[in-house]
Amino acid sequence: MTQFFESIVTAGAGLSLRSYLIALGFSLACGLIVLLATSFRGNITKSFAVTVLLLPAIVQTVIMMVNGNVGTGIAVAGAFSLVRFRSVPGKAREIAAIFLSMTAGLACAAGYVALALLFTLVISVIMLIFALIPIRREREYELHITVPESLSFMGAFEDIFKEYTRRVRLTKTKTSNMGSLYKLTYIIDLKDPARAKEMIDALRTRNGNLEISLCVACEENEL
Repeated sequence: MTQFFESIVTAGAGLSLRSYLIALGFSLACGLIVLLATSFRGNITKSFAVTVLLLPAIVQTVIMMVNGNVGTGIAVAGAFSLVRFRSVPGKAREIAAIFLSMTAGLACAAGYVALALLFTLVISVIMLIFALIPIRREREYELHITVPESLSFMGAFEDIFKEYTRRVRLTKTKTSNMGSLYKLTYIIDLKDPARAKEMIDALRTRNGNLEISLCVACEENEL
């Protein structure tokens, strides 16, 4: 059992082809696990998928090349910080996947390949469990209603919302068409998404058959 936590890299010895290939294989395996966990019930781009898959292998290779050289290590740290500042802020789950991939790569570079694989599996399973748990934000929709200026919209749709939604909040109000129209934006939690058409039809009779749109609430950057 203690051999499980031992490093395949011998301290003070140079980098061998065997240890490098073993670490590279485990790094790619960890990257694949992170990719599968991140893509489960989540929308990711092709470029992000490739990044998560290859990042552990890239980090592992770079760290193995440094091999204790302090000056080279500082240069590598500076290069990674430049890449981070040039990136676009993402969602918390994506950032967690990036850090998980980097940690797996660092562990493989140190030679603790089995420990890196175990760590990646445990964290990925936790990510999958939380992906299966329904969060209130995932059930929310963005509702846009256009009303005439003659309609007092505060409380005008209260009875309809009470029938079809669990929660509703008005997030934005703006005028349109030289002030003759108001465009309202609500965030709603539908009781039954299958009854969305019934709710829209009920709203149409109240707003004079003006424009109404319903879409999934936009995801915002959490960090």
